[in-house]
Amino acid sequence: MVGARPPFRVGSLQDLVALTGTPGTGKSVVARALRPRWPSVEVGPWAASIGLARKIPGGFEVDLARLRRSMLRGTAIAPTRLLVGHLSHLLPVRSVVVLRCHPDELRRRLAKARRGTAPERAENCVAEAIDLILLESVRPGRRVYEIDTTGRSVPAIAREVDRRLSQGGPSDYGRVDWLADAAVTEHILAGSR
Repeated sequence: MVGARPPFRVGSLQDLVALTGTPGTGKSVVARALRPRWPSVEVGPWAASIGLARKIPGGFEVDLARLRRSMLRGTAIAPTRLLVGHLSHLLPVRSVVVLRCHPDELRRRLAKARRGTAPERAENCVAEAIDLILLESVRPGRRVYEIDTTGRSVPAIAREVDRRLSQGGPSDYGRVDWLADAAVTEHILAGSR
């Protein structure tokens, strides 16, 4: 069948995909829009269900080192192909989709959703501006796809994620450069003074 994904073998690290990005870039809503074609699991709740994370206010504290080791040994079997979360790229995955969002829009999204404290939101915006998640995602032998979610609808983003993952191909990142925006750079510099 043309365009069909190969069957997923549960536990196959070779086939795992991370859907990651700074908090507020749209990971969870995009993952929901990708179902049923791309069933997914949020890393925090999954890790908690196998005893490798604990619930804390606002999310989960994941023991990444133990989760990584367990996945590599085959004792922590991912129940799906798409691992969702801002830490998913730190797990042993073959492909990574990094969702990006302009720091100004990200700041508005996080404030509107009342996610985190003002300092935490500012920290997330700086992390987005300096490409932190993207830089952590790039590793030898790994495919990385970067998708800008700024001003785009969830269905449009989900279609692009599906297209990139279905077609495969070489990594495609480095087009997003928030620091080229003088206002973003000024905001970061003002925060460091």
